[in-house]
Amino acid sequence: MDQDLRPLLIRIAEALERLAPPPPPALDFQDARLFRHDPETGGFHPAPDYPLSLEALVGIERQKARFLENLERFAQGLPANHVLLWGVRGTGKSSIAKAAFMTVAAMQDDLKLVEVDRDQVTALPSLFDQLRGRPERFVVLCDDLSFEEGAAAAKALKSALEGGVSGPPANVLFVATSNRRHLMPRGHQEDRGLIATAEDAEEEVSVSDRFGLWIGFPPMDQPTYLQAVRAYAERHDLSDPDLDRRALQWAQLRGARSGRVAWQFIRDLAGAQGKSLPL
Repeated sequence: MDQDLRPLLIRIAEALERLAPPPPPALDFQDARLFRHDPETGGFHPAPDYPLSLEALVGIERQKARFLENLERFAQGLPANHVLLWGVRGTGKSSIAKAAFMTVAAMQDDLKLVEVDRDQVTALPSLFDQLRGRPERFVVLCDDLSFEEGAAAAKALKSALEGGVSGPPANVLFVATSNRRHLMPRGHQEDRGLIATAEDAEEEVSVSDRFGLWIGFPPMDQPTYLQAVRAYAERHDLSDPDLDRRALQWAQLRGARSGRVAWQFIRDLAGAQGKSLPL
């Protein structure tokens, strides 16, 4: 009887093995410094180095210095705070995070950056568990973070930053950028009732308290905007006798002054002059 069942049991075992999910790929961070995380497979996809230097970002010297100081402490194994970079769009929040990382990583081979999508915040606890205990030190960056889907994502982020009973990984520094200081969604579902809506709001607002370091990016004034334009023009060997006037007209058409607008003007100027840009 047992001999008759043996082939059947073997076929069942083989079928179950085929249906089982593949083992997670072995973690390898040797071939790059920047990676994108894929929560579906648990893999890390290498990305090219960020090309913009920290010195190229002008008008935000205080923010650069504060972020760099915190990052250097983390890279050296000293106490450091998770960072929330918040403020007006286009003011260099994401650029500071990546450019400062490249500056420090040039002196610290074991420092890596992992970028996660804001729609995959719920996967952060499992990501942190993957990185926990690794010999490398990781900056985990989430750009343009907000909680459009409600309190579930907020709870996942709080769980990752607090780490449950084991605590957050000592080798992970979480950095988020946001246009909103308290990471609030643009709207709540009113049909859930006032109490449920208020509880969700409290859950989401409380997440920002988990960031020990807040760095604000206010709107850029006209002198700072022109300083950024001139610095970009000098850096890329571009000249124009009406540089300031044209730059201000460009900002007026865009309805904003920021580092991003300054760089877009420089790209337009370089294209008009038939010159290429390295970025």
